[in-house]
Amino acid sequence: MAELDWGNLGFGYRKTNYNVRCWYRDGKWGEIEVSSEETINMHMAATCLHYGQEAFEGLKAYRCPDGKVRVFRSDENAARLQSTCRGILMPELPTEKFNAMVDKVVRLNQEFIPPYESGATLYIRPLLIGTSAQVGVHPATEYLFLIFVTPVGPYFKGGFSTNPYVIIREHDRSAPLGTGIYKVGGNYAASMQANKKAHDLGYACEFYLDAKEKKYIDECGAANFFGIKNNTYVTPKSTSILPSITNKSLMQLAEDLGMKVERRQIPEEELSTFEEAGACGTAAVISPISKIDDLETGKTYSFGDKPGPWSEKLYTKLRGIQYGTEPDVHGWTRVVIE
Repeated sequence: MAELDWGNLGFGYRKTNYNVRCWYRDGKWGEIEVSSEETINMHMAATCLHYGQEAFEGLKAYRCPDGKVRVFRSDENAARLQSTCRGILMPELPTEKFNAMVDKVVRLNQEFIPPYESGATLYIRPLLIGTSAQVGVHPATEYLFLIFVTPVGPYFKGGFSTNPYVIIREHDRSAPLGTGIYKVGGNYAASMQANKKAHDLGYACEFYLDAKEKKYIDECGAANFFGIKNNTYVTPKSTSILPSITNKSLMQLAEDLGMKVERRQIPEEELSTFEEAGACGTAAVISPISKIDDLETGKTYSFGDKPGPWSEKLYTKLRGIQYGTEPDVHGWTRVVIE
């Protein structure tokens, strides 16, 4: 096993043994290659560097109490990557090849999969970039798809505990008909100023309103938002929000637990009516929100200093499925290592 302090890992990059790669050349995908190099030899005129032809995904592998290693909903990550490819004109990677590469890279680096109950997981980062040399805004002719892995601790230092958020009005993460629905690096570059402002003010993360009218809830930093009231799970419907696989799973689990689910526009003032609120995504699963401050209006929307009962129930249920301790009735997990 790798000599790491599993219980004190932060969320960041650590070197592992291998990554896997696949080239798209002459109109077709090639064979899967294994590499121990951490770097990419790339032309200075590559389209990913100049015109943003770059997409990535994020998922995790879990070492489970039954000794098996599982990955969660990788088909959905493949489908979301394919959607991004259609959005920025890159060749779609078939789901079968995506899953084969996920399985291979996890198996090659199994000594870096943290033990069960350490609070850490193996983070899996697929990346697709346009590599052919070009000056002029056109799609590349060659692409590199690769996957690397790294062991990570909780995204937020406190783990499953509440965090304060702040509405940042002077920045937009994405436009209503822009690239917000795709997982491309440009969306994250667009969030860095707002994120730094939030951190400098002592908040865990920034909170965005819709770019068009500044009236409706959009996203919490790089995560989807949900609110809970009257036995109902409410999450925004927007043309600028990345479709979160975690949020999609939580909506299904909420229905399984007897809750109503509403996906619709949420006016900012409705925040005051929610009993619980949270941000959700692969990295944190659920990050319960203690409060959301609107510095422009002076309003504070409070949801309590401890995770609410529904948030706790949904978090426990989803984590149980990921770790194989809850029945996987929807077939979301896949065993990679027996």
